[in-house]
Amino acid sequence: MAKLLINTERKLSKISKEIYGHFSEHLGRCIYEGIYVGEDSPIENVNGMRTDVVEALKAIKVPVLRWPGGCFADEYHWEDGIGPKEERKTIINTHWGGVVEDNSFGTHEYFELCRQLGCKTYVNGNLGSGTVREMSEWVEYMTFKGVSPMAKLRAENGHEEPWKVDYFGVGNENWGCGGNMTPEYYANEYRRYQTYVRDYSQHSMDPQEHIKPSILKVCCGPNVDDYEWTRGVLETCFRHSEGSPHGFMDGLSLHYYVHPEGWVKKGSATDFDEKVWYKTLSKALYMDELIRRHGAIMDEFDPNKEIAMIVDEWGTWFTVEPGTNPGFLYQQNTIRDALVAGITLNIFNKHSDRVRMANIAQIVNVLQAMLLTEGDKMIKTPTYHIFDMYKCHQDAQLVESWIDTKTIGLEEEYMVPNLTESVSIGEDGKLHITVTNLSVEEASEIDAVIDCRVSSVTGEIVTGEMHEMNTFEDPGRVQLQKFDAVEMNEKGLRFVAPPCSVLHLTVEMA
Repeated sequence: MAKLLINTERKLSKISKEIYGHFSEHLGRCIYEGIYVGEDSPIENVNGMRTDVVEALKAIKVPVLRWPGGCFADEYHWEDGIGPKEERKTIINTHWGGVVEDNSFGTHEYFELCRQLGCKTYVNGNLGSGTVREMSEWVEYMTFKGVSPMAKLRAENGHEEPWKVDYFGVGNENWGCGGNMTPEYYANEYRRYQTYVRDYSQHSMDPQEHIKPSILKVCCGPNVDDYEWTRGVLETCFRHSEGSPHGFMDGLSLHYYVHPEGWVKKGSATDFDEKVWYKTLSKALYMDELIRRHGAIMDEFDPNKEIAMIVDEWGTWFTVEPGTNPGFLYQQNTIRDALVAGITLNIFNKHSDRVRMANIAQIVNVLQAMLLTEGDKMIKTPTYHIFDMYKCHQDAQLVESWIDTKTIGLEEEYMVPNLTESVSIGEDGKLHITVTNLSVEEASEIDAVIDCRVSSVTGEIVTGEMHEMNTFEDPGRVQLQKFDAVEMNEKGLRFVAPPCSVLHLTVEMA
């Protein structure tokens, strides 16, 4: 029997709700068809946003949405996406599928989507092929309140009041698709560009708006284990930065995808054996090492953890579904994806003192999506149900926990612990325990010892055979189910986590 020890008296860090954030890029059928169908579509919509998708996403409390990319961001010129739609410039989306982009979803449509979702905004600017002036004027267009050329243009396009930009990314993957830069070159460009990402709230007559910066700036961080990039960017940004807090940045990004068979031949999303199952989960667990090692470098420059680590692209990346456009990155989603999500979110919770935002890629129809659409049909993936389950941790207080594990697997290189966990006290005052069982075949009996008396417990679970998934023909195969096989005792709880499962217990403490 495995021991799970929970110390509710030792509160460690706040789990920022933005850890449960999402990413939407002009890629494949994410924006077009997946989210935006236009006002004249026969699919039910509000101002062009499909109602079924918006309602499903509101249910999991999407806290923040990153847009417009991704690699697309460093070729995106925002003025192409404003004004009358019939007059907007059409371009070729050279990164993703070589298809025509008509820019019918632009700045106004993005903020309308975030309004409907009730989420924070995270706009990624173009450093790779754009100019300082272009970036500066986009920020002015979005946020300036008063009389200015860009505010006037925004009003002429139908929106007099400014929007709120919560996060602004200065470039994306500038070590690769965003310009193939060196860390030192990018960091100097970052310093220059971010200077002109003006915080116009500081001009406000309302003193309440001066309390803290309105726009939090995100610097492009490393790809996977490129520790040289992290160090090089931080060294350059912190050099001669007196008077500018924490190297001119509020966040440093990290990108990491799980592709079990490698970058070139990633492996099927649905056709895999037990060896590949464990290899995939082993690679998901690698996120912990990446956060620790990049975090250790960040600690040298920022020991007080003022700079957030922002994992703004993560998730599974498999070979596209047969018969689909390779550039659209459309993949199915199984119980294996549910385990990757549960494992990774537990890791983020455990590192919430440094990781304060993450954005799974992507929200609809691309990579490890929450939702898949086909015409007017929509299905929720197993990953969606994990985000539904884990929303209890949003803005909760992480507490100390430890679980007894054993090593399992079929190949020495890809052995994994059989269990992972994280525990928090939510805003509702209840204790929330999330546990993953990585074993394909073996259930785990768990004895949870809690340092307080338990008055009641309820549970929910996502589980199934490792290949199970939802399809348009069978949309309810994988669902969030009630889990009531929990025994309360004097020390806490006893329960059995089935194989291939992610479960959540809500505990009321006496």
